[in-house]
Amino acid sequence: MGLDITVIIADWSWLGEVPPGERLSRLRDAWYADESGLWDHDAPVVEGDWERPRGPSNSSFAVYEFQGTLGSFKAHFWAGERWEAVRDHADPLVRARLDTLLLALIWGGLDGDAEHVDQGFFCDDAAVTHGVLLARSPDSVRELSATWEEVRTWLDGLRGAFDEHAAVPGGWVRDFDEFTDLLDGWGRVLSEAARRGWGLVGLSE
Repeated sequence: MGLDITVIIADWSWLGEVPPGERLSRLRDAWYADESGLWDHDAPVVEGDWERPRGPSNSSFAVYEFQGTLGSFKAHFWAGERWEAVRDHADPLVRARLDTLLLALIWGGLDGDAEHVDQGFFCDDAAVTHGVLLARSPDSVRELSATWEEVRTWLDGLRGAFDEHAAVPGGWVRDFDEFTDLLDGWGRVLSEAARRGWGLVGLSE
C-alpha cells in the first residue's frame, strides 16, 4: 500500500491548550473515537467536502476528503512533480507564490527536503510524531490562505505551459484540470481553517 493522507483542521483553543507532546494523541483519540461517526462502515463516502464528527468533539475538528484521491497521498505528490515540470515556464510572480504554497503543504521542493511542520506545533520526538506529514499553526494557515487567494486568480494563465510541459497520458494529476482541482481542495481547507482561526494537520495512518 502507498502513503495515505488525512487532512484535518482543528480548533486551536482545544488542541493548542495541551502541551505539544500531547496534541497528537488528543487529536487522534478524538478522530478515532467510535462516537465521532467517522468510522461507520455504512456511511456514504464524501469526496470534495468536509466530514464533521459527532459526539463530544463535534466542534473541535473536521476532516476534508479530497475529490478523486481515495485518501492517497499520491495525487498530492504528483501535483508537486507536475509543478516542478512547469514552474520554469510560469510567470515569476506566479512561480514565487505557488512555490510558497506548495512548499508549505505537499511539495518537497527541488532538493526534496522542504519542511511541512511548524516548529513547536508538536514535540520533536519522532516516535510520538510518527505519521505526521503536515502541521501548520493558525498563523501559518492565515498566511497560506492569503497566498492561495492571490494564486487562484492567476492559475488559468498556467494552462498552456502545463499542457506543453507537465501533462501526461495516465497516472495521477494527468492534466491541468486535475492539478487545479487538487489545489482548489487545498484552497478550501486553508480558507475554512483561516476563517475559524484553526490549525491544520495532515496524517498518514
